[in-house]
Formats: sequence, C-alpha cells, structure tokens
Amino acid sequence: MRRICALLVVVVMTAGTAFAGPKKAVKAAAKRNSDKGSMRQCTGEGKSRSCKRIAVFSGHNAAKSQLRAEPLDKPSGNISIRAENLGEEVTVNIYKQDGSFDEAALAKLDDLWRCTKTGEVRAVRAELYEQLSRIYDHFEGKQVQLVSGFRFAERDSSRHYHASAMDIRIPGVSVNTLYAFAETLDAGGTGLGIYPTGQFIHFDFRAPGEPSFRWVDYSGHSDPKKKSPGRSQPARKPSS
Repeated sequence: MRRICALLVVVVMTAGTAFAGPKKAVKAAAKRNSDKGSMRQCTGEGKSRSCKRIAVFSGHNAAKSQLRAEPLDKPSGNISIRAENLGEEVTVNIYKQDGSFDEAALAKLDDLWRCTKTGEVRAVRAELYEQLSRIYDHFEGKQVQLVSGFRFAERDSSRHYHASAMDIRIPGVSVNTLYAFAETLDAGGTGLGIYPTGQFIHFDFRAPGEPSFRWVDYSGHSDPKKKSPGRSQPARKPSS
C-alpha cells in the first residue's frame, strides 16, 4: 500500500512538472510576440540605468493645423552636398540668373542622387532641391550629407523609388534641430521622418493626394561601429 501511495505522489509531481513546462513556454512565446516591432532602450549608467521597450517605428498623419500656411520664400538656390555612399560632392546653384532652373546644375545633383546599387539615374523632383536649398540657407552654408537619394531597387511605394525623397544629415547640427526646421517647410503633401539611430532625417514629397506624414524610426543606416539597439524585428516602413 505504501509503495502504491509513493508511486501516486511521484506521478502527481511529474505531471505537475510536465504541465508547468508548457505554461512557461506559452508565456515566453506570448512575450516574444508582444515584443515584435519594439526595441530595448536604456538610459543612465550604473545603478541609475533603466531600460524599457519602445516601438521601433511609430507614425501618424500631420495635423493640418501644424502645416505651413504662408507661402515659402524662394531660396538662394545654393547647395553644397556630399553623398556618403559615393564619396562624391557637388556645389551648385540650381537657378539661372533669370530665376529659372539651371538644367546643368540639376543634372549634377541627379547624378549624385543615383541609385548606389544599380547606378541608375533619374530626374529628381526639382522642388526637392529647392527645399534642400532652403535647409542649406537656414544652416548658414553648412555642407549637407546625403545618406540616401534615388533607389531604383526599392519597392515602388517608396518615394525614394520615385526620385522625390532624400535622407540627409548636417554635421554639427543635431538631428532634432534639423527635423524641427524641416517641419516648418511643410505646406502639405510632405513625408518627414526622424532616424535617431542613424542620426538623419527623411524628407519627401508624397504621392498626389496623400496627406503629410510624420514618423520616428529607430532602424536603418545605423553606424556599423555601434552596437545594435536590440530590435526584435525590422521596423515597418512608411507606405511611401
């Protein structure tokens, strides 16, 4: 009888352990699923260090009240820009003396904007260069760095594919300061994203009829010397 009772106790304990395992596995799987699209962000040092999970990508349509109501002033037309991936730079004025676009200057910029994977060149939307000149003027002639321009190998929903987008940074100017000024240039139909990991902003003209869009994205173009922020999966990209 004692042997039977002992066997029953062992069976019950074994069964309890067997059931505990799957429960833990289910909880772990649920946590992994809930972490999708997020990353671990830590601040502080030593005992004051704290970490939390934040969304890798978050975006929203810009409120109409936040858009520029006044017409934009015409820029100087001056641009000095260096393409990081190509190691090439161009300094031009996009206007002729009569105020019309200088096609030769635009062609030089188009070549700098070329797809780094395929070498394809497209005519970039000239208004994008005007916005770039406004940025150049505002930051008193600091050379702009082009992180990414035209991307022929990109999906066709991307504004990079349609040659109406630029990813840029300016050495010596914080990404938040650059982003804040770029927002003042949006009179409608503009996509504007900030990439804290890569320290650059994205600026584009949306497809016709699309509202202005804003986003923060912790993925993409990160410094290879820096440790990955621990993303659980790549960020969802804007639709255009």
